[in-house]
Amino acid sequence: MLSIAAFAMWSEPCFAHSPGKSASGQLNRSAVALPPMGWSSWNSFSNTVDSNVIIQQTQALVSSGMNEAGYKYINIDEGWWMGKRDRDGNIVVDSKQWPALQIGEHDGDMSNIVRFIHNAGLKAGIYTDAGEAGCSFYGPDLGPPVPHTGSEGHYEQDFLEFARWGFDYVKVDWCGGDHEKLDPVVQYAEIAQAIDRAEKITGHRLYYSICNWGSKSPWSWAPGIGGVRADIWRTSGDIVAPIVAGTPNANRRASFAGVLSNFDQGIHNEAQHTGFYNDPDMMMIGMPGLSQLQNKVHMSLWAISGAPLIVGTDLSKLDDATKAILTNQNVLSVDQDPLGIQAIKVGEPHPGLQVWIKPMSTAGGRAVLLLNRTPSLATIEVTWEQIGLEPDSPASVRDLWTGKDLGQIKSSYAAAVPAGDATFLRVDGSEVTPTRYDASPSAGRKGAVGDKEPLSFVVAPLKGIAVVRIFYQNLSEQPVIAELRVDGQTPTNILFPLTGKDRKSGSVVCEVRSNQGDSSSILTFSWPNSVIPILKSISVQPFGGP
Repeated sequence: MLSIAAFAMWSEPCFAHSPGKSASGQLNRSAVALPPMGWSSWNSFSNTVDSNVIIQQTQALVSSGMNEAGYKYINIDEGWWMGKRDRDGNIVVDSKQWPALQIGEHDGDMSNIVRFIHNAGLKAGIYTDAGEAGCSFYGPDLGPPVPHTGSEGHYEQDFLEFARWGFDYVKVDWCGGDHEKLDPVVQYAEIAQAIDRAEKITGHRLYYSICNWGSKSPWSWAPGIGGVRADIWRTSGDIVAPIVAGTPNANRRASFAGVLSNFDQGIHNEAQHTGFYNDPDMMMIGMPGLSQLQNKVHMSLWAISGAPLIVGTDLSKLDDATKAILTNQNVLSVDQDPLGIQAIKVGEPHPGLQVWIKPMSTAGGRAVLLLNRTPSLATIEVTWEQIGLEPDSPASVRDLWTGKDLGQIKSSYAAAVPAGDATFLRVDGSEVTPTRYDASPSAGRKGAVGDKEPLSFVVAPLKGIAVVRIFYQNLSEQPVIAELRVDGQTPTNILFPLTGKDRKSGSVVCEVRSNQGDSSSILTFSWPNSVIPILKSISVQPFGGP
């Protein structure tokens, strides 16, 4: 084990960055994928999706102002394909369902609708299953079972086809994999490799969305699976089955209890960072069953989670109040903060009265959610000590929904929060200086590229969640994934972006969790691949929490 020396660290904005300097002298951030924002056809159209639906929703996303607010993906979910292939195994789509849209195009070519979406300034998403048959066969929501709607046996062929059609995003479901009792770790790694191959052949990027509903704890294996640079993975089942107007399921309703349940199941702090995100499911905002108050709390929960913001409602029917919730820039800035880590529950003084915080990329910046899950009005307080700020220094407090500045406040802030409601705040104060642990050269480790010996940092005992910043050099020509194991627990993957051969150290930030009763905690980095980054030091800022 490598010996480590500890010393104080300066307070600095927390995000993955390159070590180069801008003209202002500030550190430049690396290009890190933020949580995707967009729309999906599933919740409002089920497997009735076709070209007309996608055209209508694309136009509605643009005209509603959601495009300008940052929503970019139009995702075509289940029902786009009836499982037919030609003699060479290529996907064959219904020519009436996906006709030519302009002169020179051909019926039954999915690149037609991709071109339409791209011409609107948006990105296009597509759907498949990891098994041989998908959800349309095992449990169709509308219509008869449709066999052979998965990609098993055709991974390389299908994902290359998706990339050649021009799709930018692919969601891979698990109905077939589940019924065939396949191993999701194996199947999703094979799919990641097929995506990587398709990208190299076409030069076209495919964002990877894993939809295995939390089976076998994807947060422990999905980050960077198969070497992909950014991805998301579902952490739970659907909040609600599709609600499709004019069909037998039109009377279904989304529930606020379902929203809260998926939020809870989506918190896996140790997995989310630098482009890897837990996905608690598509948002129900604007769908039948939720009040506008519940829509606003729903948006707050997904934002402080740093979750993908994929809207499921029929965009052509959005009212102004719902548009305002979906496009509030103060709230979106929390979700899209480049630090990319997740909410931490730092307090629950009484059951159902919760204090959630999300560290932001600006030094001393915190998003704070005071959540009242009880049936009665209650006062909820957050202290600066809880959120890693100096208690004796004033902090500016702002209401994120109204944009109102609430003043410079010392020590703590309390709000009376109605039943089933939440107060969403931005707090900016003086950062408590984290502790830095330096890799000691006296241990004999030279930190050379190719040194595969595991590297361990011995730190003060962790009791809850801590934010860890890792200072490193990646002198290779590609991002590198390493495994981080905390106190012998299941490891998670950490992505190290490029720093460049002529540059100084960069840094990435992640969250770790432990409940160590011994005198110290141990953070061990190991290297599953041949390319190895050089780790210089780490800093640790504990947040605790119940």
